[in-house]
Amino acid sequence: MSSAAPSNANEGCVGPTSQEAGKAAACAGCPNQGACSTGAFSSPAALAAKENEKANLHNALSEVSHVVLVLSGKGGVGKSTVSTQVAQSLSSRGYSVGLLDVDICGPSIPRMAGVLGREVHQSQSGWTPVYANPNLAVMSISFLLEEGDAAVVWRGPRKNGLIKQFLTETDWGVGGLDYLIIDTPPGTSDEHISIVQYLNDARSSGQGASGAIVVTTPEEVSLADVRKELNFCKKTSVPVLGVIENMSGLQTKVSDMRFMNDESNDCTNDVLSLLKEKCPEVLSMMAITDVFPPAGTGPQGMASKFGVPYLGKMPLDPNLLKSCEDGVSFVDQYPSSPGTAPLNDIVDKLILALPVEDDEEDADAMET
Repeated sequence: MSSAAPSNANEGCVGPTSQEAGKAAACAGCPNQGACSTGAFSSPAALAAKENEKANLHNALSEVSHVVLVLSGKGGVGKSTVSTQVAQSLSSRGYSVGLLDVDICGPSIPRMAGVLGREVHQSQSGWTPVYANPNLAVMSISFLLEEGDAAVVWRGPRKNGLIKQFLTETDWGVGGLDYLIIDTPPGTSDEHISIVQYLNDARSSGQGASGAIVVTTPEEVSLADVRKELNFCKKTSVPVLGVIENMSGLQTKVSDMRFMNDESNDCTNDVLSLLKEKCPEVLSMMAITDVFPPAGTGPQGMASKFGVPYLGKMPLDPNLLKSCEDGVSFVDQYPSSPGTAPLNDIVDKLILALPVEDDEEDADAMET
């Protein structure tokens, strides 16, 4: 598909400014066929508007060092959790981070970032995002809704228009951002195509999608959809920074577990008292079980097959869930929790793959 193609164009679009626009075989059934065939997209006014859009995108992203998309073909695998906690961890390390929620119909980032109910303000410089901490700015449609439970019933063009506004009109502050983390909805639909195209338009001036983190759970039901997402990245030339295997087994201390007897009655206190008396060392052990049965070689094998990095496993950690519910940084709040070391390792790999300018200068200084 041409990089200049409308977001709702058919596969194999030749581009609206091509001489074959509206006439090629790929144009059959496309909603833009009529407009393309009459030259609506290739008129001087349309071309000028497109160039102006590219300029706005470039200006808006010129102070952003890296743009990272968080993707998955499957819903419910923890994209928002990964997006929020990666952003929280980066900001805790002193990086300037933006967290953009483009899941228009299901925005959950504000709650997970601890800024639910806040409002954005508009000024001459654009929308001022909400700050979860001095290093973490958050932007979401949730801040624009009058009621938190209001349903967003929008068609693709309106959603795409808001995404473009987010990219071009959000004022991320003086000095810009080291990382812009973008949380996306499931699938490979209008929102994904649009945001990739908007970023690719900006990339012509050196900006754009630095890469994508792809999130999956271990079972085949998830992997089948995530493989489609990896193919989407390949088709749209988005570099894959790596695959995260999320919810890879439940890990919790025995002392934090609950127990039930054969009659389904809670007997936790009795069991813990017995363990404390008879075998106290068991209480500090970790209990681990696979909640989602891994399929074949699992996410690691999938990453190997597609030739992309495998960033590691994230366990089902109750403290991670609690951190997202409470809107706090998991690695700061629970430094000894089972999921903390894996998350820190993932963030380390992200920084290594996408160093900011100061990091590169420090590394050069150490070598000399």
